[in-house]
Amino acid sequence: MILSYRILTFLLYPFLLILIFFRKINKKEDSVRYKEKILSSYFNVKRRNDRKLIWFHAASIGEFKSIIPIIEKLSENKEHFDFLITTTTLSSSNLAKIDLKKFNNAHHRFIPFDVDFLMEKFFTMWKPDVIFLVDSEIWPNLIFKAKKYNIPIALINARLTLKSFNRWMLFPDTAKDIFNLFDLCLTSNIETQNFLKLLNAKNIYFHGNIKLINVIDEKQIININEETLKKNRFWIAASTHPGEEIFCLKTHYQLKRKYKKIITIIAPRHIERAKNIKLACEKLNFKTQLLEKNEAIKADKEIIIVNSFGVLQNYFKYAKSVFIGKSTIKKIENDSGQNPIDAAKLRCKIYHGPYVSNFKDIYEILEKNNISTKINTSEELSKYLLNDLKFPKDHDSKSSNFINYLGNKTLTATMKSINNFLLNEIK
Repeated sequence: MILSYRILTFLLYPFLLILIFFRKINKKEDSVRYKEKILSSYFNVKRRNDRKLIWFHAASIGEFKSIIPIIEKLSENKEHFDFLITTTTLSSSNLAKIDLKKFNNAHHRFIPFDVDFLMEKFFTMWKPDVIFLVDSEIWPNLIFKAKKYNIPIALINARLTLKSFNRWMLFPDTAKDIFNLFDLCLTSNIETQNFLKLLNAKNIYFHGNIKLINVIDEKQIININEETLKKNRFWIAASTHPGEEIFCLKTHYQLKRKYKKIITIIAPRHIERAKNIKLACEKLNFKTQLLEKNEAIKADKEIIIVNSFGVLQNYFKYAKSVFIGKSTIKKIENDSGQNPIDAAKLRCKIYHGPYVSNFKDIYEILEKNNISTKINTSEELSKYLLNDLKFPKDHDSKSSNFINYLGNKTLTATMKSINNFLLNEIK
């Protein structure tokens, strides 16, 4: 089966080249660095040979942010590691430019496609000493290359849904061969822990979801629109996906019946959609502003569309109410939900639709502690928001303290497992 996979990915390589060029044209890839995914001559290797290189692969923004505290802890290690962080998405690379500035020993690259000859070159050029795959990034050629070169490999914050588990079980022998190659598996929930046992994985532990461990220093959050946000009623629709903006505009319209002056801030998950969202708003005669980074909100605007990366915390800090997107679209219910943790840590009241499969365990914690609420319609959301907007934001830190407690507990246990793994595996 693995041989078939290798042949298939090799045959698909020319089509992947075409695909990535189309994505570049549509501005879904970095205009220069996209070549890192397809050409070994652009792997741009930078590592010190006198240090051990730890490779983290995280798909996108959420996974990338979750490993930053781990890298910070490992950077304190007397071993003096270098770090290679690979991701897949354009948005994560933009965030990496910001968040990796504080490290002088961390390099970001796009991961190449999981084609055998590309992975072979990546391994022989970068020569990692240990590998951590984050969340659900299971790439067979990568994993088998790690074993070929006797490189310890771990799966951290592992997440398998019932749907993905059933897909793996279509080829049970192959699946068990793959998952048995991991030397350590840290899971994000109990369900995944049980699935990994059935998939013949070993050294499986559940310490909590590492997306809880991201530390937010509110003193470092600066927003030039602070005064505007403090003196106006507003709410945020964060990480929205196609179709959800209309849902939010219906909510805005209903809020306007009560409050003539109300601001709705929309932060789409993919900002390349921002201009089209603005056009849709203007067709409905809403006074709309496409807000660039460090730009002031204009006094006569009611719909603000955030058109920059890595700024959600700047708005969560002042928001009382936040709707988290990718949660109202039934056709993607098996891959639904976006990360609500930053909003929770910044004391926001969180609302979400009925589809949150990717963060089911997190939302269960938030709902149990009265931090989040599920809504099904724009009318239901507007009803909750009307009640919220009667009063200013509550600065009681009870909810954020609870989330931070869970995060610290998870980080401590996770680092214990990771340090033991490195101690035993890196010679």
